[in-house]
Amino acid sequence: MPGNIGQPASAGFIGGYALLGKLGSGGMGIVHLGESSSGRRVAVKVVHAQYAQDEEFRVRFRQEVAAARRVSGAFTAPVVDADPDAEQPWMATLYVPGRTLSSVVAEEGPLFGRALRLLALGLVEALRDIHRVGVVHRDLKPANVLMAEDGPRVIDFGISHAADHQALTVTGRMMGTPPFMSPEQFASPRDVSAASDVFSLGSLLVYAATGKGPFHGDSPYLTGYRVVHGEPALDRTPQPLRSIVERCLDKDPHRRPGLDELQELFFSLPDTALPPPPAGAPTAAQPVGQGTLGARESHEAPDTRAETQGSTRSPGRGRRRPSRLVLAVGAALAVTVAGVSAYYFTSDKSNTSDKQPGGAVASAAPVSLPDGWRSWRTDLTGPVKESTAVNVDTVDSGCVAGGSSVYCAGTGFTVARIDAATGRVRWRFGDSSQAAERPLGVRGRLVYVSVPPDEDSVYSAQQLVAIDTATGQQVWTRTVDAGHPASLFSGGVLAMPDGAKEFVALDAATGKDLWRAPATSSQGTGCAPLALAGAPYGLCTNAEDPFKGKVGFLRLDPADGTPQELSPLPLTVEPLGSAAGRPVFAVLASQDAADDNRDDAPHSALLSADPHSGSLTRVPLKSTVQGTPTLIDGTVYFVRPDGTVTAVDATSGKQMWQKNTQVENLSAPTRSTTYGTLYFANRYGRLVALDRATGATRWTTKKLDDPGSSAEKRMPSVILVRDAIVAVAGDTAFSVRPDQPRPPAK
Repeated sequence: MPGNIGQPASAGFIGGYALLGKLGSGGMGIVHLGESSSGRRVAVKVVHAQYAQDEEFRVRFRQEVAAARRVSGAFTAPVVDADPDAEQPWMATLYVPGRTLSSVVAEEGPLFGRALRLLALGLVEALRDIHRVGVVHRDLKPANVLMAEDGPRVIDFGISHAADHQALTVTGRMMGTPPFMSPEQFASPRDVSAASDVFSLGSLLVYAATGKGPFHGDSPYLTGYRVVHGEPALDRTPQPLRSIVERCLDKDPHRRPGLDELQELFFSLPDTALPPPPAGAPTAAQPVGQGTLGARESHEAPDTRAETQGSTRSPGRGRRRPSRLVLAVGAALAVTVAGVSAYYFTSDKSNTSDKQPGGAVASAAPVSLPDGWRSWRTDLTGPVKESTAVNVDTVDSGCVAGGSSVYCAGTGFTVARIDAATGRVRWRFGDSSQAAERPLGVRGRLVYVSVPPDEDSVYSAQQLVAIDTATGQQVWTRTVDAGHPASLFSGGVLAMPDGAKEFVALDAATGKDLWRAPATSSQGTGCAPLALAGAPYGLCTNAEDPFKGKVGFLRLDPADGTPQELSPLPLTVEPLGSAAGRPVFAVLASQDAADDNRDDAPHSALLSADPHSGSLTRVPLKSTVQGTPTLIDGTVYFVRPDGTVTAVDATSGKQMWQKNTQVENLSAPTRSTTYGTLYFANRYGRLVALDRATGATRWTTKKLDDPGSSAEKRMPSVILVRDAIVAVAGDTAFSVRPDQPRPPAK
């Protein structure tokens, strides 16, 4: 480096760099555009003179320099030179031409389509580079993201924390920017982990997509309170981003997705998309990755309200008292350190009597319902020829959500679009004597369904159809193998042609081939498609004797279908979904036990797979658990036909709780983050609400009046549209409020 180390900035040079102009300023210092003697341009950050004599800030600045030097990657700005011990400390990073994300959104409006997708993927790469060297950024916000031509750059490690450094946050101070901080930064700043940056990433992407953060408040105090206690405002966040960031913004850092999983999920963001709707407009509410083959994943629509129980809180719980957090914040707002707002938030861990189980806070927050909502019920049968016998035969029917509508299977038609607010049928598609299967899911303006084959041709080819959600008209159709149902993945639709000799990925918009891959593995050629966390997979057994050997597990490259064979699985596995980016399976205690009663089969372990190395992790259950398993946010819920529900932690295998609801033939659960509640429906339309953390019964309802003739055979289901509960029992779909759960009369 050239000489003049430590020369004052007022002379026009610092550290041998000519200062050409000011790029910006912040609480800690001023950032100049600098140029070396060879013409190399850098961004030179110079600490304000009034802080240069403060040893705490010198230590903080040294830490920033050390952290920034450790990080190197395509989506960060590398350190070129620095002198934290100079009279006026400074640091030079590679100059990245481009405006900050906050400037871009303020001047040009929110991002959408390809720009939003590339931002999300670039930020994941940046955080991966940061975290792999043991650094937590702790101040990921729009002003610290530069929008360069070749992708975003994360800058400013001023309050970062490295794993091998002692935290600098002193008692009574909290560093960060409230709208983009994580709850743990307020409650326990010394214990923040990489998951804190994931929470900030979720808030930042909501801002990028809508122009407003998810915890916006009229004051820093109110904003901070909402971060700690409130649910994010995601009404204007488009799908599928909304479902992804909702997981990032989980209050529990252990439940947030990892960066590997986020990268896969962000690949599902569309390259072409409309700008966000105006405030107050209804938005799509489809879940990510619906329609997974064989997986018992919840078909819930994301909800957006605060985790409050309102008028349905448990008996005996009084009105919520203000915690010490509320009382202490006001005095702390006057504290400003280096221009970064500093707050004193104390967590009141002893004040648990006025909180709902599972961390939900009791309050009178309004229920979020579709515009114009009222309680409703709708018949799911259409005209069938008198000479044709209707075949239900334990069909997994039900509805999927998309925006302000639900798309439901029925008898006498394949799918109907039903207004989620009123129950009015907008259109029906198809005619069939059989009860149709639940739609695969909704993607943009299309809903995907499998048209049932003739009753006498169960194993023949069938039609996979994409339907325009606005008109109910067929957009495209493809012939697929009826014995191997298709599923949606981040890059399109995964299916098998008639004969099941290969996998085929179809373009979700056109139905045309994207790629094909041979359906074969070291364990055999009897393969089936599977989608987990938006990624395509294949499960293969011995075609001649499927009860021999093991299950071949293939990971298919989403871009071209190139198969990677992972470690083989036991024959007794059931795919559940994905947790922390790893496919998760339940392991049956024995094949014989499964054959005796599949709905009440005993399970002895959980199994997770590394999607890259293929290594397997087996988690034995403390004792066998019976029932049909469903994976939701890191917890597996086993539901027995007698109404017993057992919650098991997917990571440790530890039983969290067990509850005998005494309501038989329950559906798979769906989860409300608003109330920290699990909802179930039974075959006759009874609804059950259980506390997610303890299994305590919140409420139950009476059965429906005359749910229809197929109630004994049709599998019940329940989903959410905002906070409205939409359930299917027998031949009936109906909707109730979570705080006034009275099923409508016929």
